[in-house]
Amino acid sequence: MTDMKATKTLAQSAVLVALALALSYTERFIPLQMVIPLPGVKLGLANIVTLIALYLMGPGAAFAILIPRCILGAVFGGGITGLLFSMTGGLLAMSVMALCRRIPALSVYGVSVLGAAAHNVGQILAAMVLMHSVYVGAYLPWLLLVSVFTGCATGAAGAGVLRVMKDRV
Repeated sequence: MTDMKATKTLAQSAVLVALALALSYTERFIPLQMVIPLPGVKLGLANIVTLIALYLMGPGAAFAILIPRCILGAVFGGGITGLLFSMTGGLLAMSVMALCRRIPALSVYGVSVLGAAAHNVGQILAAMVLMHSVYVGAYLPWLLLVSVFTGCATGAAGAGVLRVMKDRV
């Protein structure tokens, strides 16, 4: 019975990695910069999958989905720099969301917004390292402001999926 459960978890994880990659690719076609004229701003649609995995499968499985998603995303189009930004932002976001998930006062929305903010902090830290400059940090307040909206959007999508999945898991 344990082997069947492990196989089911592996299959679910593979499907979620593929879904996250598909959402990440699809996001490239959403012209968000027309609404929010800040370079590099994205909705973070792949983070919906991370959020769902965290709530339905736990932090271990969510990390196990996040890491191959970041690596494969870099292989399919992000390059080594994309991997650094994705992995740094993703790991920090996932860590914050896993900790905040334990706070009863925080809903999926709150966890998502804090994850989006942490993702932006991680990406700014990666940019500081890559560019050898602390001045990149001046961009962070703008990203944190945007993360409230993007975190709410991904949180709403995640909450909707979780409502539907609650009875099926």
